[in-house]
Parts: sequence; structure tokens; C-alpha cells
Amino acid sequence: MTRIVRFADDSGTVRTGIADGTGAIRAFEGAPRIADLLRLSPGDLRGLVERTAAGPAVFAEGGVVLLPPLDGLMELWAAGVTYERSREARVAESTERSVYERVYDAERPELFFKAPPWRIVTDGEPVAVRDDSELNVPEPELGLVLNSGGETAGYVVTDDVSSRSIEGENPLYLPQAKIYGGSAAVSPGIVPAWELEDVSALRITLTVSRGGTAVFEGETSTAAFHRDPHGLAVHLFHAQPFPDGAVLATGTGIVPDMDFTLRGGDEARIEIEGVGTLTNPVVGDQARLDWLTEAVDRPLVRRERRR
Repeated sequence: MTRIVRFADDSGTVRTGIADGTGAIRAFEGAPRIADLLRLSPGDLRGLVERTAAGPAVFAEGGVVLLPPLDGLMELWAAGVTYERSREARVAESTERSVYERVYDAERPELFFKAPPWRIVTDGEPVAVRDDSELNVPEPELGLVLNSGGETAGYVVTDDVSSRSIEGENPLYLPQAKIYGGSAAVSPGIVPAWELEDVSALRITLTVSRGGTAVFEGETSTAAFHRDPHGLAVHLFHAQPFPDGAVLATGTGIVPDMDFTLRGGDEARIEIEGVGTLTNPVVGDQARLDWLTEAVDRPLVRRERRR
């Protein structure tokens, strides 16, 4: 399956291109950013991808560093309470249960900012749990890659790592529960929308391993969405521009019971049918994500941080 990727070559130069699943990468001419690609219409993007895919291979996937597919003025946002299981979990953990019950059926969805591009990690890189939260969980979610016009250009796997005990104490603490160093992971390849036309029943699985043993396994399907995922984009783009596009994580249908929490040393693996996989080790110290600031100008630093 074709994927649009962002990567750094051995010189540290950041490029974008097409990975075709054979291990070869064909770079786009002119070194466009993902942000530049998302200024194109879906038709123009498809034409560019198909022309590039027909050209010669320039890089080997194993010889480059795949990067999170966000750059420029892009932002990562997320939606909440879009599955019944999510509503049940929020009600169970919260001191203000009616807030989540009401938003589940409301016309306006819950949407919140998650991360700018430089804070996002990708496959093999660590996510983190807050040391001031007793309950922390990964949240596997289908991510919509939206162009500057709010149209779906592609799909990614996202992990909206969350501090359940902080959000549960008071809904006004949501930003602290959701936005911190190591709380956002996105798979490295964008599956173009024309290659995955139907996302209404995609299987989503989550496995958390500890010491090589699975300590949590969960499964759901996008068929359990309470909302149309594409309809979420309409609300996101209303009254605010995204000139370089955005990624919108569409909510989770997999939430562990209240007796489970992520720990440092765990590994979370998410797979979404037709989209890909995302595997991240877990650390319990946000300071171990400080290298992200260095990686802005030196992307090859990421190679040293991967398991």
C-alpha cells in the first residue's frame, strides 16, 4: 500500500516522498513539506503521488529515519466521547458524570488541541505517562489527515495518551490530562484517502506488553463510532483556519478498566486495519522526551531514541 512519508536522509536533510511497501522511497521533486502537500486539492495531490510513484526509487526505507508526518503550521487535534465505550469510561472515572453523558449526544462534539508537530513522536519512539497521575492509558484512534480546506487527504494511526485520574478529578483539567511531553504519537506513513475509501468498519486493536507479556488487550471497530468521523472535521474547521492542514484523532473505543494503568517500561502497540501499526515504549519521566527540541534541527537524533 502506498504511504506518503516524511523522512531524514543520512545528511539530516528532511524530505517527503512515497513508500510503496517494497522498501523503496521515491522523493517528491522540489522538497515539499507535508504542509505544502496539504495545500493541494485531493485531485492534485493524487496526481502528484501517482506521478512520483511512477518514477525511480531514490532511497531505501531502511536507510532513512522516518519522521512524524506533520510539519509547518500543522496541528494535531483530537475528539472525545465518540464511542459508547468512551462515554462509559469517562462517566466511571469522572466526578462530573453528566458532562460526558450530555456531550455524547450533543450536536457539537468534544474537540481539543493535542500537540504541535515538534512535540509528536512516531513508531518506535517513547511516549510518556505523567508522574502526578495515578491512572494513565493509551488511546488508539483513527487519525484523519485534513488538507487546508478541511477535506480528508489520508489516514494515520494515532495514540492519544491520557491521564485518566487528572481528567476525572475535574473536566477543567482536560488540557493537563491530554497535553504534555510524550502524550502524542502518530504513525509515520499517511495512507492516501483514495486508497482507503471506506473507513466505516476498520478493526482497531491495542496490546500493552510488560516484560514481554501482554497485560492488556482490547479490540474495537470504527463501526462502533457514535459520530461520522468526517463530520468532526466540519466542527474543527469552523471559525478557525488551518492553512497547512491538520490531523484529527477521532476518539477511542478501547478503554481499560479502572484497575489498569500504563507504567514506565511498558510497550503499547496499536494496529488499525488498512492504515498501519504504531508501537511505542513507555517512559515515566517527561524529561526523557527533552530530546524532541533538539530533533527539530537535528532529526537524526531520533535514530538514537528508538527501540
